[in-house]
Amino acid sequence: MASLGRLSRAVLRAPLAQARQLSAAAGAHGAHEGGSRVWKILTFVVAFPGVAVCMLNMYLKMQQHQAHYVQPEFVPYSHLRIRTKRFPWGDGVKSFFHNDELNALPDGYAEHEE
Repeated sequence: MASLGRLSRAVLRAPLAQARQLSAAAGAHGAHEGGSRVWKILTFVVAFPGVAVCMLNMYLKMQQHQAHYVQPEFVPYSHLRIRTKRFPWGDGVKSFFHNDELNALPDGYAEHEE
């Protein structure tokens, strides 16, 4: 029984001593100085221009897609757009995130007045 007590104390002390060594090493500055400066430079030189290039690419592809977009023909499938009761907003037929150009109503696309 006494050996079990000594063993448990030794096991409990080992991580504590190791943690003390690690925390003492963290206090020494030396090789890790200037790390935030490197990340700041990388943010402005790599990250922001990378995001800008991705946004430009997305915008140009969207413009290209809209130039030749044709609304698909409406097919009144019986299993789609089932309404058992009216929506509690608006006219009760359109969903909350309804888009007249992309989403069809139960009886077809909404007609646009241009």
